[in-house]
Amino acid sequence: MIRIKAGVRRRRVLSLALPTAWGATAITYKLACPLAQQEGLGARIVTSAVFFAVGTGLIFHVRWALLRELRLARQVAGAAQSVLLRPLPQRIDGLRVAAAQLSADRGAVVGGDLYEVIATEHGVRVVMGDVRGHGIGAIGTVAAVLGSFREAVHDEAELGSVLRRLERALARHLGELDPDSPVAEEFVTVLLLEIGGDGEVRAFNCGHPAPYLLSGDRADVLTSGEPLPPLGPFPLPAELSAEHYGQLLPGESLLLHTDGVEDARDANGRFFPLPAVLAEAVRTQPISPQAVLRAIFTRLLRHTGGPPTDDVAVLVLRNDRRPVPTRQQEPSVAHQVT
Repeated sequence: MIRIKAGVRRRRVLSLALPTAWGATAITYKLACPLAQQEGLGARIVTSAVFFAVGTGLIFHVRWALLRELRLARQVAGAAQSVLLRPLPQRIDGLRVAAAQLSADRGAVVGGDLYEVIATEHGVRVVMGDVRGHGIGAIGTVAAVLGSFREAVHDEAELGSVLRRLERALARHLGELDPDSPVAEEFVTVLLLEIGGDGEVRAFNCGHPAPYLLSGDRADVLTSGEPLPPLGPFPLPAELSAEHYGQLLPGESLLLHTDGVEDARDANGRFFPLPAVLAEAVRTQPISPQAVLRAIFTRLLRHTGGPPTDDVAVLVLRNDRRPVPTRQQEPSVAHQVT
């Protein structure tokens, strides 16, 4: 800590030393140099050249200081991202995983989208969320929800109890903010999944876009019942019952995303055709999560012609577990798709 404070003080001294030296040089020249007191054309040219050099030096110093502050800000943002949206392992309990996000704020590395995948004794638990705001202003809400999820998934046997923990964490976070702050009225859409050892998928959907099932050469939207409201504006029902999405069989993949993907528009106002992009991506067999991500983000940036207007996050999980021998298999629950 002492070294850090000393380094900060040293940088402050250095940042002030050069402007002070340039200013002292200009003042000394004007007051002490006989040439500066003369009225001739040659003397005026020399004086102008001196002050031009001083001004140029100050401009370059300010530019250097701003670039240094920008580098420091990016380092801080990168550190925040590594804590909030830490890189996911490529494999988690037999599932192959790939995820990526893109912030709508220019220069920001963290936005209002969140995701996490954690293996627990209750199964692999997954969260995908989207804060109403985006960019730097949404970081506090993202941290509150993700921090609660990372603890609750290990503590709570029931998936519904995990969801209630997320709700309480969000309520505490918003309650600590200034009531007049626009952030105090934020809400979060959440898709909470649990993938059992047999591939059974159970979920709670709180106002979030439905996931896609990538199976064979098909990409289908998984739906089951009416979604719950987003966390924040309305309390959860007294009774919570997880929806069953069937089984994620070996070789199949789930794709989770935030609404920034399908809401992205091109110059003519047309929405991004995610179903068509997925249908094209699954034609390459076997389906690779990294290849699916690459296809989506490549087409998305081409579609929008630049950074999107909303935060974007995509998460792909592929079941790479070994199939259970036929004589031990139980009849699988049919996928519910639309």
